[in-house]
Amino acid sequence: MSQLQVVVFQEAKAGSAEAEWEDGAGHDPGDPATGRSARCIVVDGATEAYDSIRWVGQLVESFLGADGDGGTPELTGRGMDEWFGLMQQRWARSAPASFGSIFEERKFREDGSFATLLGCEIRDLSGPQPRWAAVALGDTVLFHVRGTRVLAQFPPLAAEDFGLDPDGVYTQPSARGRMRARLGHAGGSLAVGDRLFLATDAFAQWMVRAGRSDGGPLWRALGRLEHPAQFRRIVADRRRAGEMKNDDVTLMRVQVTASEPELLVVCQ
Repeated sequence: MSQLQVVVFQEAKAGSAEAEWEDGAGHDPGDPATGRSARCIVVDGATEAYDSIRWVGQLVESFLGADGDGGTPELTGRGMDEWFGLMQQRWARSAPASFGSIFEERKFREDGSFATLLGCEIRDLSGPQPRWAAVALGDTVLFHVRGTRVLAQFPPLAAEDFGLDPDGVYTQPSARGRMRARLGHAGGSLAVGDRLFLATDAFAQWMVRAGRSDGGPLWRALGRLEHPAQFRRIVADRRRAGEMKNDDVTLMRVQVTASEPELLVVCQ
């Protein structure tokens, strides 16, 4: 039976405190006994949005079933659309009893919050052919890598496509039709040794650029990452070189193994 090893690396914007990190990431190992698939999610909250940290947290917890309300979505168009509605209703119910100013209240009610999302399910780990299925809105990206070869990139964005008014999950019900129409779906078969990398936009854009000609060094380096200091050094070096914009960054690595116990390590 195949197993998963999962590790998450994160870094806030240069000059920001760790508590100001507005991305989100999480993993549910699933339960082979009941047939519940493993799940991973990475979300990128918009800095200019209203209380994006809370919106990101709500999306991550519900997608993984950690909120206990049974709202975990099926990764189908209908399932995700119903979940979008549930998330928007919950956001509206969570409105503060009072606002600091009329401008704050207007931002909550008229602008709301926004986040890009990449949600992934790892299915049939106990069977002969594990596979992944994913949904996405925006420029948070999944890379399926075997050795040093990229088998799939989802969404299939070019480096020039990042940051150009990305799609995402909005708190406003008026955006639900757009979200339903723009939701992307992808999937693929997994083998022992395969890795899935899920990254928010700044890091994902750099990965796309770095892997354009010869991705071997990139995928070997990311496959060997074990300590947050290594990740922070990569981010700091690429920012200084002007190759990565100064934004919150998150990288989740999911590796399919033959016998290792499931492990979630969150590196901060």
